[in-house]
Amino acid sequence: MMRIPLKKITILQLGGYLLLSGFSMAAGAQGVQQYKDSVVLHTTGCRITLNKTGGTISYHFANGTALLNTQVIFKDKIKGTVSSTAFAQHTVALNAFRDKTGAGSRVVFKHHGNIKGITLMQELRMYKDRPGLLLTAEVQSTTGQPLESSYISPLAVLPETKGTVLIPGNAPRVLDVPFDNDNWVKILSTGWEQSHPPSGTSYEFISLYDQEQLSGFVMGAVDHDFWKTGIRYGASASKGRLDSLIIFGGASTPDNTTLPVEYGGYDGTHDRVPHGAMKGARIVAPLVFMDAASDRTTAFEHYARANVRLNGSLQWKQPAPFYWNSFGVEGVLGYEKKMLPPDVPKIADYLAALPNFSKQNSTVLSIDSYDQGIYTKEVLQSIGNYAAQHHQQLGFYFIPFAVWTWKRSVETDKLQYTDTPIKEVTLKDNDGKTIVYKNGDFGAFPLDPTHPATRLRIIGELQKAKAINARFLKIDFLSAGSLESTTRFDANVHTGMQAYNNGMKMLKSLIDSILGPDIFITQAISPLFPYQYAHTRFLSTDIYSHLRDDLPDFPHYGSTASSMISASHLGWTQGTFWPYTNMDVVVMKNFQKNADIPERDVRTRLISMITMGSILGDGTDFRDSTAAARGRAYLDNAALCRFFSHPRAFYPLKVATGLSQDQQLSFYLPGDTILLSTLNFNLSQDFNTVFSRKQMHLQNRNYTVADFFTGQVIATWRKEQEAFPVTTNARDAQLFQLIPIN
Repeated sequence: MMRIPLKKITILQLGGYLLLSGFSMAAGAQGVQQYKDSVVLHTTGCRITLNKTGGTISYHFANGTALLNTQVIFKDKIKGTVSSTAFAQHTVALNAFRDKTGAGSRVVFKHHGNIKGITLMQELRMYKDRPGLLLTAEVQSTTGQPLESSYISPLAVLPETKGTVLIPGNAPRVLDVPFDNDNWVKILSTGWEQSHPPSGTSYEFISLYDQEQLSGFVMGAVDHDFWKTGIRYGASASKGRLDSLIIFGGASTPDNTTLPVEYGGYDGTHDRVPHGAMKGARIVAPLVFMDAASDRTTAFEHYARANVRLNGSLQWKQPAPFYWNSFGVEGVLGYEKKMLPPDVPKIADYLAALPNFSKQNSTVLSIDSYDQGIYTKEVLQSIGNYAAQHHQQLGFYFIPFAVWTWKRSVETDKLQYTDTPIKEVTLKDNDGKTIVYKNGDFGAFPLDPTHPATRLRIIGELQKAKAINARFLKIDFLSAGSLESTTRFDANVHTGMQAYNNGMKMLKSLIDSILGPDIFITQAISPLFPYQYAHTRFLSTDIYSHLRDDLPDFPHYGSTASSMISASHLGWTQGTFWPYTNMDVVVMKNFQKNADIPERDVRTRLISMITMGSILGDGTDFRDSTAAARGRAYLDNAALCRFFSHPRAFYPLKVATGLSQDQQLSFYLPGDTILLSTLNFNLSQDFNTVFSRKQMHLQNRNYTVADFFTGQVIATWRKEQEAFPVTTNARDAQLFQLIPIN
């Protein structure tokens, strides 16, 4: 494309719009240039070219990432598929704006002409003194006839319009994120070293980055109250190049158990019904954030803060809770029958005898997925009263948007705490039948979050929590509430995400009104978004504390290595979305009826939890003498307890790539005392890594290097040494403190 400069421009305010007559944009962008066939905007980190001839937008980010010839795609029930490039005219307007989060500059790219009845508008927002871009699109009816759509993409890169995405670096990767953390599905970091170029669908956000330098681009939705957002990508054979990248509202993908778990088997939205439609004179796409940085974590933090500015987040001003969870001993609904109520007070006594563990007075006994015929309200009250003598609290577990029951009971029984039949409250498939969320004779069935009976059931559960004086809530299987359905009680709710967001808002309001505002809430199985109704969330599915998924005599899922494949990419969520993360519990000897865990693997498990900024949870049967001895050695460690009272996630230096269990990872945490961690899940090869002053922004001074748990001095990192080499043995992990020497 030949660009003929018409004039240099400055931005002058007139009637809310910006006149192009100079070279600086005071709010959001650094400069604008007008050409015959395009407008070029320069922000702090990006050059944006709006093509007025073809209707496309290209983005060149300062770190080398480029998205070329992007367009908008919209699918209407009547008009079919429409693209921004199909319109005859493309005009650009710039104006200043102010919203509830700040002020900046807005670019409106209007596509109109030759497609009867609709106009398509793209909007770019650039905030003053704030990194990143916000992008959305909307389709407007010009005839008054309503539109109806279950799919709209504000940014689509497609080969037919010469669209291309370039990922700089020697080891380009695509970060493919599952919709939720169910079924032990892992985040997939995929590159070009496989036999075929990567392709797939990520959900809500995606990152394109270099594995060696961790320089990267982040794109994702920042509104989560209507659309389930998907990002489809397809790579070319050329390393670091994508032929397609489409972020869209309207994701609805069923599980396909014939495919590998992370490649479509369980990484979708688990829907059985197509995504619901937006209807009206305007169809609005998801609001999308984009940013790139030389440090991928920085771009992720910018994305997280953009979400928080729009959606808020919960805060927690007390020390983080330490909790013991019964699931590690009893199993689901107490089927393991290894403890049951009479022996729970022995756990309370044991934990109370750990002075460092107990001195915050924030210890919680969390009875998990219990049999209500065994753990009656009276039994729970008795345990809670006993725990209170040790200044301990009782935790409460419940499932807001699903019911576990026998299949036959769905047709015959009433929903707990209500007079409404279960079948009237469940979500329905295309044949009007109850959707099965978790299959089995004893299965889980999703409840409509908009149904009054769902609300009554939640109220009943929260009143039970109040009766036992619970101050810690674990809410589980939340993904059920986000499923698409052909019917809902509230006819004004059209999509699964809309219903789920409304349901979570209702749930939080009921918690505040029944239990009070200072209740700690942790989410287990759940979508990542919306995040703002909890204080923490599992970064993966349940973790059973064994080292790897492929070890004999252990479950083939739920290991420390498996959890870190996902968690190593999610540390930025701690302190932004939630005060803390949750890596589930550590067990000191064995999980339920599984094999004994070597002590070295227990230590690795704790290091992984510390590294990810997790709250401290334990699931150990301390009636066992070996488990009790290990608990005294680790859970009562003074340094460990100080850290977990105010945990923080480390910054990644080497993150997981691929799905191999042989991950070798390294991290650091800045502060007055710097922490370094390494985790080596390879069973035969040592992990040699080098910590760099420059990479960690360390001062030019001497540091004592000490073991985190014992305080034993390992070495001195002298100021004339730029790098500090560390070797971590096979099947081991290390955690160091760097203490400045005065």
